[in-house]
Amino acid sequence: MRPSLIWRITLPVMAWAILVAAVGGITVRLSFEHLLLQQHERYLLSQAQIFARQLEDLRREGNQEKTQSALLEFSRSMEAWGAICDPNGVIKVEGWGESWTFPRVDRVRAIVQSGAISDEAGVKFVNSSLGWLGIVTIPLRNGANALTIEYLRVAIFLDEADQALKSITYLMVLLGGVMVITALGVTLLVSRWVTGPLQYLTERIRNWQGNETSLDSIQSRKDEIGLLAQAFSTMANELRSQIEALATERVQFDAVLEYMTDGVVIVDAEGKVRLMNPAAERLFEGRPGGSVGKSLIEVVRHHQLVDLWQKSLNNDRQYNLTLEMTPNRSFVQAIATPLGGTLKGNVLLVIQDLTRVRRLETVRRDFISNVSHELRTPLATLKALTETLQEGALEDPLMARRFLEQMDKEIDNMTQLVRELLELSRIESGKVPLNRQPISPSVLLENAASRMRLQAERVGLTLEVLTNPELPMVLADRERIEQVLINLLHNAIKFTPPGGRIELGAQRRDGEVVFYVKDTGVGISPEALPRIFERFYKADQSRSGGGTGLGLSIARHTVEAHGGRIWAESEVNRGSTFFFSLPLANP
Repeated sequence: MRPSLIWRITLPVMAWAILVAAVGGITVRLSFEHLLLQQHERYLLSQAQIFARQLEDLRREGNQEKTQSALLEFSRSMEAWGAICDPNGVIKVEGWGESWTFPRVDRVRAIVQSGAISDEAGVKFVNSSLGWLGIVTIPLRNGANALTIEYLRVAIFLDEADQALKSITYLMVLLGGVMVITALGVTLLVSRWVTGPLQYLTERIRNWQGNETSLDSIQSRKDEIGLLAQAFSTMANELRSQIEALATERVQFDAVLEYMTDGVVIVDAEGKVRLMNPAAERLFEGRPGGSVGKSLIEVVRHHQLVDLWQKSLNNDRQYNLTLEMTPNRSFVQAIATPLGGTLKGNVLLVIQDLTRVRRLETVRRDFISNVSHELRTPLATLKALTETLQEGALEDPLMARRFLEQMDKEIDNMTQLVRELLELSRIESGKVPLNRQPISPSVLLENAASRMRLQAERVGLTLEVLTNPELPMVLADRERIEQVLINLLHNAIKFTPPGGRIELGAQRRDGEVVFYVKDTGVGISPEALPRIFERFYKADQSRSGGGTGLGLSIARHTVEAHGGRIWAESEVNRGSTFFFSLPLANP
């Protein structure tokens, strides 16, 4: 902390020095640039005007070769690019000096033909990527009626000017740096002269061991340092009397620190809350700092926790309890531990929130139940078919073939279920590598539609793709996003009656591209809509025929792995629309 005052003095001075150096350097540089360009402007304009009068004489004579020769000679003598342009900006004759390169020539042509240069007589300076460029425009007039028939344009790269500007910039930076370094040195010297006595006092206080005589020499000073030493000595005497009172509270805080991740409550023998950490206050929805001094039942509002505290206090041993708290239906585990030492008679309650663990356990049970349900039907069918074959159906070739085809179908269903479960598990764990590359949304839509169009036509549905080739590229794994679209199209085909219509499209929204699959099918009820992306969830009987119930869950995790989102809108008997978004390749 010692250099803080030094830098509080130094930093403002340094900021001012840097500001003065920067403003002064920029001002000098801009003034020099303006003066330099003025000099080149007068020179270029005078030379171009003299040559323009020569050109007007040659143009009146009608000698095209002399005109071109004179232009080439003038360009070489000036080491410039010269051209005669018609009123439409078309270059009719041009020439340039020997040191000119084709990139420079092409750059000047582009500037002249872009219309950025006025047709009025004068000089235009352009700071191009190849350096400062001066372009002179002189109207060439017809002697008979004084009408402008052509324009003389002369361009020259101001290499010497560029070098001079770089030199003056380097000089200004160098001078500014010297000024800043000098200001830094002077400021540090002054600040250390000011803060030296304070540093001396700080060292004496830091080495103070409670012996007041160690500060006698400083307290005898008649300046502000002596007054500060006297104030410190007075404060030390007051703090010494408070240390013993703080010792008991220190033990309490040590206990709180030990259990800081969970809710911690210390209750005394009378049932009053002596300490409650923020985690416990949030759990019991209490006001921060407003629970201390209140009774335990008033704070927690759960008689089971009060019974747990009373039991631990009476038997002087640790007990724990798991309970469900209302109205938010959260599950907690409470551990009551009697404290000893100076805190004897107090009980430490540690409350651990198990809501998330309980919910994960519920999800696990539901998952096992759903998997068992999905496997029980095909397994029961296979068992019935094999028993039938063993009882004599094997002797009937037609019956045996039909049973074997049914068995093959059931095995395919189970294989698909296992494959989709494995795929979903890999996507959720993040172990699936995504080959994300920029791709057009139109390509994704057309590929998915082409693979599902025959299936849609087979059941009498109209599949329409609304593509916009001007949509920006998205960053996506082509194969997996096409599979998402195919899953959505498959569901739309399955649940749309014959004669219906399915629309597939995409549009840009707020820095992303939103894909959608819209059908005119049976729709989804409002109460089922929030759960359709869960594993194995099937909204109702009309939407549960066939399939594993994992397609939408796989689609959701695939889209989220791409950094997008997926949702659905639906109205019963009016159709459904499924949306998902993907980030832009070049946002």
